[in-house]
Amino acid sequence: MKKLIKVLMPLVLIVAMSSFLTPGLRAAQPDDIAVSQGASTSTLTVYIDQLNINKDGGTVTVDPIQWYEGEAAEVAFQANEPDAGIDGPPDGYYIVNDDEQLTRYPVAKDAEVLMQIYDRTGNLEDMDIQWNELISLEKFGEIFSHNELIDLSQFPYHITIKDGQVVRIVQQFIP
Repeated sequence: MKKLIKVLMPLVLIVAMSSFLTPGLRAAQPDDIAVSQGASTSTLTVYIDQLNINKDGGTVTVDPIQWYEGEAAEVAFQANEPDAGIDGPPDGYYIVNDDEQLTRYPVAKDAEVLMQIYDRTGNLEDMDIQWNELISLEKFGEIFSHNELIDLSQFPYHITIKDGQVVRIVQQFIP
């Protein structure tokens, strides 16, 4: 029985992982997620498609992705890239974005934003990694649209949603 379980477990893992990888189409308009009272806290990994910040917080339109690291990244990579000619993802992470449905969330006016790398001064030589640097939501709104030196829309973000609105945005550094 133990041998059967050892043989079946990898198959179950592959089937479970592939159930999350169904393709979809980018929607013409994002789904609006209304603020709901008493909702639980959740974290999603996303690409930010649009960011609109104002004095009340604003909105963020996102494309949810699956972010894998370590062994899970290797499994997802093999499932999606069987003919790649390499054993796993080169940098230890793997992103799956088969469903490009956009979703819009309200952003709390006091949302916390943590950045790893961005254009701080307009000088390429000043752009270095500073892990989990806290910046204001207003500053994030300003720098997100400036993509001369670095395009912040190309980075994944981990967003925390509490009571139906985004309360935390953390940039995921990618090598």
